[in-house]
Parts: sequence; structure tokens; C-alpha cells
Amino acid sequence: MFKFRSHHEQNTEPTVDKHALIFGLISVFLCGIGFSIITPVVPFLVQPYISNPGEQAITVTLLTSVYALCVFFAAPVLGALSDKYGRRPLLLVCLLGSAIGYFIFGIGGALWVLFAGRIIEGITGGSIGTIFAYFADIIPPQQRTKYFGWVSAVVGAGTVIGPTLGGLLAKFGYSVPMYFGAIITLLNVVYGFFFMPESLKKKNRLKEITFVRLNPFTQLANLLSMKILRRLLVSAFLLWIPNGSLQAVFSQFSMDTFSWKPALIGLMFSIMGVQDIISQGFIMPKLLKKLKDKQIAILGMVSEIIGYSFIASSALFSFYPLLIAGMFIFGFGDSIFGPSWGGMLSNSVDSSEQGRIQGGSQSIQALARMIGPIIGGQIYVLLGHAAPAVMGMILIAAAIPVLYKRTNVTM
Repeated sequence: MFKFRSHHEQNTEPTVDKHALIFGLISVFLCGIGFSIITPVVPFLVQPYISNPGEQAITVTLLTSVYALCVFFAAPVLGALSDKYGRRPLLLVCLLGSAIGYFIFGIGGALWVLFAGRIIEGITGGSIGTIFAYFADIIPPQQRTKYFGWVSAVVGAGTVIGPTLGGLLAKFGYSVPMYFGAIITLLNVVYGFFFMPESLKKKNRLKEITFVRLNPFTQLANLLSMKILRRLLVSAFLLWIPNGSLQAVFSQFSMDTFSWKPALIGLMFSIMGVQDIISQGFIMPKLLKKLKDKQIAILGMVSEIIGYSFIASSALFSFYPLLIAGMFIFGFGDSIFGPSWGGMLSNSVDSSEQGRIQGGSQSIQALARMIGPIIGGQIYVLLGHAAPAVMGMILIAAAIPVLYKRTNVTM
């Protein structure tokens, strides 16, 4: 998927296929909207079935955990299938499944229906690893961190629009954002069907799929057995646990602590997207000139710790400006950690292993985001509203030395 310039035959720097890049960026943008549009209203959809605030918080986090559990089992399967059959068919099927999941979640009517919708979304949501493998296919290795930064910024743009739009649409009914998410995901399927090019050449495809590659536990064991990846994945795992907890509990946290409504909750989620755009557009290019990927990732982790401290303080003092400040600082850290970590990961293996490595990393992320909401929901109820943020400070502080000491591969 690489093309080359021919300016006097001197510049042979590979460039990216524009059609593939445009489709990929549109896909992640619409995925960002489709996923984030539902976040402000989940507690309000659960509320009719559970009146106790503590049980409601746990149920909201369990809905996040069951999604992550399905991603955990689905991601390596989807990654292996994409390595063998190509990225295009897997992505189209998964996007269609996500649209169905949104629709079922919107229908509701009972808690089991909500869980069914999340399960379907989770099974197809494992495709995010395939999307990153798609970008790894079309982007030259030396440019991946830069382009992953673009991906992060585009996701951020979707995240800006999604929660705000979801909060506004909720005025017409709490299920309306779900239906809207289903519609825009279906539009993405249609666009992809007609315009999406295949990114993985046949010569680079996996010859056969073994059961080992489909087993998430064996897959994780194999990935963690690779010294070049072990510390990289463990450090991210420790970071993703509290991040998953924050994402799952934030809406309930805002309701319980500040009595916020969906529109305001959606606006707060949008802060994360704004931070992505600012960081990737203005800050990340300057950081890449001065720092290595690992240094940028550690800077992001330190920023997340500071952000968590502000979020915890907002709960302790019931002072929402601290929450706003904390979300901006946390958002900055998250926005620069993602692309720098993704660049390190994708440069650790060759093209034939991108689906496997991205699917495996997605499984690890899903495992963390399954554990995080469960722990976060429990300590939120038992120890207070600040507890999930304090957990984030502790775990990321432990993750920094793990990443710092990882095996160097010229990053």
C-alpha cells in the first residue's frame, strides 16, 4: 500500500495510499462518534430497572465489563482471521455487528436486553485491533507514530462530537443516541463496501490459522513470552485498568457527585476529544522532534497521574472545577500515550504479524477494561467516589518503571 514520489528520483520516502488513509480515518472518526455517543446516557437507561444508586453504579460498570470480556475473546480471533483473509471483510462484518448491537441496546425493555446489546457490540468491537493493523499495513514503519497521532486526533474529533451529540439527542429520549449510533455505523459499512481497499497483500497473509492463534489465553502467553513486548504490554495493562474504570464510572460519578444531566456529562466527555485534537495538532509534532516514543509515553503517564489527583480532589471537596481541570490534564496524557505506545508496538513485529500483535494487544486492553470497571464499581460504592481515581494514581505510578526498564528497540 506504499507509493513513492519521483521528484527528480531523489525523494524515495514512501507515502501512504490516500484512498486507504481516507477510509481508515473516516472509519475511526465514525467509530469514535458511534461509541462515545452512548456514554452520557447509559446510567439513565439503567435507572428504570434499578433504583438503588449503589446497585446502579455496579450495573453500569458491569455493562462495560461484559463488553470488554467479549472483546477479549473476539480480538485474537478477528486478528488472526484478518491476517489470513485480509482486513476488509472482517472490518465490514464487524461494523455491521456493531450497528446491530447499538440498535438492540436502544430497544431496551429489560436489563438482559441491554446486556445482549453490549455482548454483540463487544464481539464485533474486537475489530479495533484489525483497524490498527489496517493502518500498520498502509503506513511505512518510520512514519507510524506520526500517523497513529493523526488517528488519535481523528478519534478525538469523534469523541468531541459524540458525547455532546448524545447528550443533546437524549432530550428526545434516552434511546435516541443508540439509534443514531446504529445509523452512522451502517453508513460507514456502506461507505466501506464501495470504497474500502484491501490493505494486506496476499503474499503477506497468514498461510494457516491454528487453534493456538484463536485462544486468547495462549495468545497472551505467547505475546508476554516475547521479551521485546512483555514490559510494553504489562505497563499498558496497568494503565488501562484505571482508565477502563474511569470511563465506566464517570457518568454515574457525575450524577452522584454533582447531579449533572446527560448534556453536561456529554460535554465533559468531549473534553477528552478536544485534548486529543490540541495535542496531536500542536503538541505531538513538537514532542516527536525532541523526544523518543518511550519518553513521550512516560510523559503521558505522568500527566494521567496528575489528572487523576485532580479528579479525586473534586470528589473529596465536591468542587467541579477540579474535575474539569483534571479531565484536561488526564486527556492530554492519554492523547500522547496512545500514539507513542502504538508506534512502539507496531514497530516491534513485521507486517505478517500486525493482525496478531494488534489483536493480542486489544485482548490485553479488553482484559484490563473488564477488570477495571468491576474493581472501580466496587471501590466506588465501598470506599467513596474518589477511590477509582486514587487507584489510577497508584497503578500508573507502578507502570512507569515497568515501561522505563523495557528492552530497547531503538525507540
